Amino acid sequence: MNNPFELLKTRELTFSDEPGFLAEQAFSLLNGMENMKVEIGKHPNSLIIHYSLEHYTHEGLENALTKEGFHFKESLLDMVHKQVVHYCEDVQRHNMITPEHPTKKMNQKYLQKFTNNSSTTFMMSHAKTCANINNY
Repeated sequence: MNNPFELLKTRELTFSDEPGFLAEQAFSLLNGMENMKVEIGKHPNSLIIHYSLEHYTHEGLENALTKEGFHFKESLLDMVHKQVVHYCEDVQRHNMITPEHPTKKMNQKYLQKFTNNSSTTFMMSHAKTCANINNY
């Protein structure tokens, strides 16, 4: 199960210096979108965007803005940072649709189902002892 707070993202979009009005135009465009909060960034020509991976991705937003004619700052560090962000968000979105794997808790529920059998009770108490030893 995904923690819903891990899906909430805050990212900075930094636009190229020319033309200088890109951030203002992008603010108007993005501010009207559902499930998104936009504010003026701390750096020149930048915006801070808040969104959930349930609705948007950084890569998707950048691609949509690029199709609309917006240009982003493209230093080497910016490009590496974007690739890491895109990869991480892609993995998180993939994990949202992947079913959970059996866990220790699920195994314990399975074992509890068979507690009527004395050998199973012994095995469960032995498993608990082993788990306590592993915690040290």
